[in-house]
Amino acid sequence: MAKDLTNSDIDRQNILNNTIALREIQKTADIRGIVFEGKITFIKDMIAEFYEVDIRTIERYSTKFSDELKNNGYEVLKGKRLKEFLKAIDEQKVPDINVGKSTPQLAVYDFRAFLNIGMLLVESENARVLRQMILDVVIDTINQKTGGSTKYINQRDRDFLGAFLQGENYRKEFTDALRDYVEMGNFKYARYTDMIYQSIFKEKAKEYREILKLKSKDAIRDTFYSEILDLVASYECGLAELLEKKATELKRKLTNWEADEIFHEFEKLPHWKPLISSSRNKMASRDLALRDVFHKQLEAYIKPLDSKEYDRFLGTEGDEIEKLMKDNAEVLRRLKERG
Repeated sequence: MAKDLTNSDIDRQNILNNTIALREIQKTADIRGIVFEGKITFIKDMIAEFYEVDIRTIERYSTKFSDELKNNGYEVLKGKRLKEFLKAIDEQKVPDINVGKSTPQLAVYDFRAFLNIGMLLVESENARVLRQMILDVVIDTINQKTGGSTKYINQRDRDFLGAFLQGENYRKEFTDALRDYVEMGNFKYARYTDMIYQSIFKEKAKEYREILKLKSKDAIRDTFYSEILDLVASYECGLAELLEKKATELKRKLTNWEADEIFHEFEKLPHWKPLISSSRNKMASRDLALRDVFHKQLEAYIKPLDSKEYDRFLGTEGDEIEKLMKDNAEVLRRLKERG
């Protein structure tokens, strides 16, 4: 999905929170600045020169997007920290820096804020080129971590395997309950599965499959994040018990109308609301940032991922878990079939 960073604060923040990609961007760009407090730092003159715009343009953007830039490393130095910064300029012999020793304050931008400005500037050709480089590096970084496919990036999470295996058990309880306590043919399995999916994330299985571009052989649940698996399992576990209880009470199988009524009363229980809201947020936000997949029905739930989320799915722990999953693929397959 083509991204226009100048128009999307979520896309900008997703990149700026991705510490793994930021390291690669910094290495690829190789842009020199003032090293201060362990970070590469810039002042307005340096940024204006790099992007080949007037310094007043940088000041205008810094005012207009002040909150966003402050969140990403823009700040005004005063007092002792300002003196330390000026000292760093002298020690590093940074050329063409004209900052008076008596200046009372100075706006500085770390590397994230420098990139943030570049994501916003529409007047600069250099900024446009940098934006494309940033997008390319982000894509390359994720592809490198996932072997070129983000389809199963959800499995790079330490919580996935437990949620998956537990979910298989509850899935069987649910399908057994549909078999034993609800009339209808085999269509009921797909129908009530779709009702669960629509209740949780507003998409039928077919729609979800199309959005993620899954092939017919791909199992949908293999692509769910652990939180989605847990919530689906909770639905299936609870519904299985309610179907059995009602059928036992009536001493016969339930009609589809009766099963539907049980389902609709069940999904309206108030304790689902925060769980569903959280799950929608995770699915929509992670898929946009990690899979470049947009869930239109969940647009209102999309938020930028924080750095911990990127570390969770792209960091070294994810590498280890992915290797473990691959090394034990046959064992996992047998466990799934046995369940």
